[in-house]
Amino acid sequence: MDHSMHMGMGHGDMGHGDMDMGGKCNMNMLFTWSSENLCIIFRSWRITGPFSFLVSLIAIVILTAGYEGVRSATRKYEAAHAQRLSVLSTSATTGDAETADPIIANGLADATRNTHHESSPLLAGRENRAALARKGKFALAALYAVQVFYSFFIMLLFMTYNGQVMIAVAVGAFVGYLVFSEGTPATKTIACH
Repeated sequence: MDHSMHMGMGHGDMGHGDMDMGGKCNMNMLFTWSSENLCIIFRSWRITGPFSFLVSLIAIVILTAGYEGVRSATRKYEAAHAQRLSVLSTSATTGDAETADPIIANGLADATRNTHHESSPLLAGRENRAALARKGKFALAALYAVQVFYSFFIMLLFMTYNGQVMIAVAVGAFVGYLVFSEGTPATKTIACH
């Protein structure tokens, strides 16, 4: 029986707990405060000392805050897209954007009013509204995909099981909410995205 595969493992170590990721990169499967041999997501994102750990924690805060920025940008795009569709619907049915509902007439509607001409493709009919709706849905789907990818990336940060990294993720969410919330509710479902 060949036991050469087991030579690197100590007694009782069956490869669980800390898994060697090559070199000096350990992946903890239990909560820890230790940053020794810590690699964050990538083998190349290795903590080599206190300075690299501090820089990494700051980067994690910024990355997590950026997720809230992406969510905010998506909300803004979604609202602007709905407004464009509404203005287009109103102007297509009335034949003139000047008679659009005053509630809709904010900066986006003003820009549409000031730049529209009778030959404008936005006023050509239902085909253009459908094309605009498809284009907007495609953009929203792309933004949603970015959000899902970003949220799972943040989940992987959290799954280092390192206490300081987990705190940095929470601080980043805090900072991101302060910077990008703009009156949105703080409630969020318990999910990765």
